Amino acid sequence: MTSLEAVRELLSEFPVADGHNDLPWALRQQVRYDLDARDVAADQSAHLHTDIPRLRAGGVGAQYWSVYVRTDSPDQVAATLEQIDCVRQLIDRHPEDLRPALTAADMEAARREGRIASLMGAEGGHSIANSLGTLRGLYGLGVRYLTLTHNDNVDWADSATDEPRAGGLTAFGREVVREMNRLGMLVDLSHVAATTMRDALDASSAPVIFSHSSARAVCDHPRNVPDDVLERLTANGGMAMVTFVPKFVLQAAVDWTAEADENMRAHGFHHLDTTAEAMKVHRAFEERHPRPVATVATVADHLDHMREVAGIDHLGIGGDYDGTAFTPDGLDDVSGYPNLIAELLDRGWSKADLAKLTWKNAVRVLDAAEDVARGLQATRSPSNATIESLDSRDG
Repeated sequence: MTSLEAVRELLSEFPVADGHNDLPWALRQQVRYDLDARDVAADQSAHLHTDIPRLRAGGVGAQYWSVYVRTDSPDQVAATLEQIDCVRQLIDRHPEDLRPALTAADMEAARREGRIASLMGAEGGHSIANSLGTLRGLYGLGVRYLTLTHNDNVDWADSATDEPRAGGLTAFGREVVREMNRLGMLVDLSHVAATTMRDALDASSAPVIFSHSSARAVCDHPRNVPDDVLERLTANGGMAMVTFVPKFVLQAAVDWTAEADENMRAHGFHHLDTTAEAMKVHRAFEERHPRPVATVATVADHLDHMREVAGIDHLGIGGDYDGTAFTPDGLDDVSGYPNLIAELLDRGWSKADLAKLTWKNAVRVLDAAEDVARGLQATRSPSNATIESLDSRDG
């Protein structure tokens, strides 16, 4: 069995570049951005999956902080700006540990300095309010990926967990992808429908990412990536960053969640209701039907499959910490990454493979997107298309 000391030595050279962490949203929900009340320089394990000591213990060298807002937020753009401001405050408060990063070169500079490169990703196309100008504004503020949808459709793209409406991407959706390519903003296909994934791969001239998704062939959940899409990453140059959320990686957890949701509906509650009355119903169900538990090996099974289908050059890690209520055993918080690396070493993954998984692929993909953008900016002006000009509102 591989020692964690050996793993930490490996991570000291090629640390984890994680694709998705919802700490800013947790800080918004818990303390309304009172960063003294949740000082991440200290142990926050009673409240959060993430703090600086545990990031250090986990061997994290780069983090895409999600600047997610809910799709039903009354002012989604303003809320996204508040999330961006939260990340900036975190970086300003902890300059010895966190380094702002906009480029692949910034990521490498942070690695040399022993700091954690801090990038941002906007989770859901609702954050641009159907405006390419807003998209450019987010890029100017440092956002380096946009997840095209969250759990609900947007006007121009279908989500994996909503009823199909656009059939993938609309004409405006394809223009969003093209403008992201021109900017150098990564197209993130986590959360989107498989039809949207395929349309985005058709439209994109730059590598795409899945910031926090696993393999659908291993766990049949619509949030995961089908094999035919994983196969296309080879030609596209993109990457899929495996997530740790139990209901996306463990089939028994998928089935259990469906039963738990149906039980809530049968008692007159929405499945996401967290009121005291609803949680009483949910806890009673969980007492009768214990929640299935994912493990480090569960996540490693996804990575084994994804490597077989897409190849080692197209894999990464996107834990979704502080964006999920439950985590696998051994991956309880951001200090747990060494346990996954040890499992993969025990399965025969080479150090060269793991260097790509943890660090090199993430840097390469961002660098490639920047290179594509330089070429496009030399030949294309910013797009001023509107959703009304490209999409028929008559269906």
